[in-house]
Amino acid sequence: MKDYARLTRTELIELIKELNQETAVNKVQRAESTHERRQAQAALRDSEERLRAILETAVEGIITIDERGVIESVNRAAERIFGYPATELIGKNVSVLMPSPYREAHDGYLANYVRTGQARIIGIGREVIGQRKDGAIFPMDLAVSEVRLADRRLFTGFVRDITERKQLEQEILDISNREQQRIGQDLHDGLCQQLAGIELMCQVLEQKLAAKSKSEAERAGEIARHVREAITHTRSLARGLSPVEFEANGFMSALQELAANVQKLFHVECRFECPEPVLIQSNTAATHLYRIAQEATNNAIKHGKASRIVIALRLSTRGVVLSVADDGSGFPAELKAPAGMGLRIMKYRAGMVGATLEFRRANGRGTVVSCAFNKDL
Repeated sequence: MKDYARLTRTELIELIKELNQETAVNKVQRAESTHERRQAQAALRDSEERLRAILETAVEGIITIDERGVIESVNRAAERIFGYPATELIGKNVSVLMPSPYREAHDGYLANYVRTGQARIIGIGREVIGQRKDGAIFPMDLAVSEVRLADRRLFTGFVRDITERKQLEQEILDISNREQQRIGQDLHDGLCQQLAGIELMCQVLEQKLAAKSKSEAERAGEIARHVREAITHTRSLARGLSPVEFEANGFMSALQELAANVQKLFHVECRFECPEPVLIQSNTAATHLYRIAQEATNNAIKHGKASRIVIALRLSTRGVVLSVADDGSGFPAELKAPAGMGLRIMKYRAGMVGATLEFRRANGRGTVVSCAFNKDL
């Protein structure tokens, strides 16, 4: 048996499309002579064996469903990923492999695609959330390919469990955040204190020189002012490296300060709204969310030329929503996914804390960046 484990996902998709069993069956039925029928039957058997080999040896989980979302086939890799034997899955709706609220929404997405041809996942690889037989939730990479047959269509999903990759990414980000916090603390507690001591010595020198030389005293005072400016700049750098305090309410305080700084530095109206307290225990998660708000605010000023920005943090029925709304020029209506580096990083940060990120036009004018996440972060 040929080993198909080394094939890329694209190569697997093309092979499955080529091994369209219905087409092979039609060739058998259309065969006019005994010789042609035997050749077609041999081709059908070969096609079935190759398809079986692909399903058995592929590293990725492969699941085939019909237009209603009913599972028709499951390979061994998919059995291992989800913890189900194929016999328990075949004939069931594929939504059994998804947690809420994706489970309830899946059939609507599929029906919408069949009706309109507008894809949410079909033909578009993306990260989604899966659910194993034991109820465990895990991140997975999903690509769905459509196969059109004579009288119906099938959808083949290629699934890859990315739990280890996400854990490694999280560890790397945690290390990076801790290092940033350490540098920020060293700047604040170390360098700023040393500069403050130098400023004090300059002030003492200014007082001593005042009685001897007015010009020299003024020079000492000027040095003290420059040191004071350096202290302010250093504190700003330290705050930028570690914007969120470790307290649970540090996230709200950081967003309030962000709004105040934007209004002060860029002379645009910017306010922070938070009707109810939202406490986040994880400093790492809070920092990711803060950077999302910071990037959205910077984009509103730099690209949207906004004159009014509202940073809001609100509780919802399913968790918490962080939003940044502006009255700027907005973005093209055809923009469906983040394009620039900053927007891609925002989306990546959202994924690291299990949040969903949405970009949409505001009513009338401007842009709304909305980030929904679990309130138990």
